[in-house]
Amino acid sequence: MALATFGAGCFWGVEYFFRQIDGVINATSGYMGGDVSKTRYEEVKAGDTGHAEVVQVEYDASVVSYEELLAVFWSNHNPTTLNQQGEDVGHQYRSVIFYHNERQRELAEKSKQELIASGKWGERSVVTEIVEKQEFIAAEDYHQNYIIKNDLPSCHISF
Repeated sequence: MALATFGAGCFWGVEYFFRQIDGVINATSGYMGGDVSKTRYEEVKAGDTGHAEVVQVEYDASVVSYEELLAVFWSNHNPTTLNQQGEDVGHQYRSVIFYHNERQRELAEKSKQELIASGKWGERSVVTEIVEKQEFIAAEDYHQNYIIKNDLPSCHISF
């Protein structure tokens, strides 16, 4: 099994759309990229820790490729809004790819450049960060599979 970690706004919707992909074994909501090794939702939501809300995806690379996961990431959020997705505003909602190895970094950079070259976002800059993974902190249990547990529609719009 392989790991990939993405931040694209509120983790509830991000987790939901990755769970729909064949080959994804698990998608776990959590926090990455902050200044402290332990945190909780209230601190992250307040913007006090530097963490991003992320989803760590465990996947079977023989079924789904990292490139396919990147395509899902790019198509399910707006990578041109700095520190914001929809109504969620703050550094914790930034668009970010945390790579787990050099190959993931290369593929993430390539996919970002391809997105820019496609002209899909016109004159707007793609602000997505591509940074090395840091410590992953799983979010509290009530955040896991939140959309399904609470019978909610996905809060993300496909682009």
